Amino acid sequence: MTTSATPPPLPASTALAVEQEAHLKKTLRRFDIVFLLIAAVVGLETLGQVSTYGAEAFTWALVLAVSFLLPYGLIFAEVGAAFSEEGGAYTWVRDAFGRPAAAIASILTWVTQPVWVGGSMAFLAAETWSTYLVPMRAGSFWDYAFKIVFIWITVTAAIISLQRGKWLPTLGAILKVALLAFFVLTTAIYAFQHGVSGLGAGDFSPTLIGLFGSVPILLFAYLGFESSNSAAGEMENPARDVPVSIARSCAAAALCYLVPMLAILIVVPKGEITGIGGLLDAVGTVFSVYGPAADGMLKVTAAAFVFILMSQGSAWMIISDRMQAMAAADGSFFGGFFGRFHRSLGTPVRVNLLSGVVATAFLLAAMQLTGSSAAVFGVVLTISISTFLLSYLLVLPAAVRLRSKYPDVERPFRVPVSDRGFAILGSICFAWVLLGSWVAVFPGTLEAAFGIDYPFEDYWGVSQARFEVFTLGTLAVLLVLGVVGYVRGARVRRDVEATAPAPAPAPQSLVEGVTP
Repeated sequence: MTTSATPPPLPASTALAVEQEAHLKKTLRRFDIVFLLIAAVVGLETLGQVSTYGAEAFTWALVLAVSFLLPYGLIFAEVGAAFSEEGGAYTWVRDAFGRPAAAIASILTWVTQPVWVGGSMAFLAAETWSTYLVPMRAGSFWDYAFKIVFIWITVTAAIISLQRGKWLPTLGAILKVALLAFFVLTTAIYAFQHGVSGLGAGDFSPTLIGLFGSVPILLFAYLGFESSNSAAGEMENPARDVPVSIARSCAAAALCYLVPMLAILIVVPKGEITGIGGLLDAVGTVFSVYGPAADGMLKVTAAAFVFILMSQGSAWMIISDRMQAMAAADGSFFGGFFGRFHRSLGTPVRVNLLSGVVATAFLLAAMQLTGSSAAVFGVVLTISISTFLLSYLLVLPAAVRLRSKYPDVERPFRVPVSDRGFAILGSICFAWVLLGSWVAVFPGTLEAAFGIDYPFEDYWGVSQARFEVFTLGTLAVLLVLGVVGYVRGARVRRDVEATAPAPAPAPQSLVEGVTP
């Protein structure tokens, strides 16, 4: 049954949001967007963690690339080109479901990044530096100092103007792709000289324990390609560049995960792969083909690895802080204090500093966890995964609803399916995210339901009670913070513009390489 009802107007922007958008500087071209996404989303830290599940992790990565990454990329290529207001996911959830839902979605998305940088990336960078370059005793002054400096370098890259700050992620992305390509080439040489680790076809057979264990990590690895829209107001032509950038970065990510993962599995026996050192363990093995030069090459690679991690953290700080700043400017995160962009830099300095404080606080909390660095890394990575995945339980339905709720909005790229077909694509992605969210927050429960033995402490290095207190406690604090932040933004929400700005339609002639 069809209806002739007039579609509702887009929600009105607050006066503060309109004022702050005037400070944005259009400095992102298609080249910048692609490499910003590769820097942010393609995570070297997840390669080792997911490879601990053995060869079947490769199978699940391939399944998800087809059944999740493809429909997800299509959905957000359409939405990102059509709804190109600064703020990205926050504005989409707001337009679909209102500001209260958008406030929760944005805080879950935003806080993932400082938690991840302070709780996982800093640990991985310090472990790499200590193992391969300069030894540092865990918990020592130098260990703390290294991790804190790591955090604040990523924050500084987000504070400086985007025209300059974007080059740290760009250089990191280029170095990342080059490092992975060189590793794969060296692995081929190593396999030719020494053979492989004895993988058989049966090792790739999927199992439920592999599904429940690897899917949250793989989803975390594959999500985030729409995040560049957080800076859509700083793109030269988002309607033209977003779909192409998402397509290219999704394809690059699939290759950057699948091929190196297979290389790790070929040269490192499953029982010897660790989440915190998986990639560099494999690099150390295959570099033996270079003889006496191997040790020096490994040190250079370790230093490059730390730089790549730093660039990855800075890319996410650049992206997610802009989204949260626009949420604040729109009256959904406290009273507008965090919703201001620096007049000359064009960056959300107050949210940048808040991210640094949150990352540092989470680092200090994570340092109090008992267990090895690998155990802490795994636990905190899972908390980052859980907050990120939970945000998509709002963002994905919002993306689907935007098509039916606002049919008259110009879509420079349109997925060639009906509205029902679009909803089916969204439902498939939603089902994967729902599974990943449950497993990330409550590991071991689905295994128990299917009668699968799950020795929790053997997997995580901490007790289940400690894990759940840390995870559920973090989520509870975030929920309270989101509600309080929304309530405190009431004054800003009352001061809105008379009409909502509609996304600017893009002439079809400008859409290069995009099928209408």
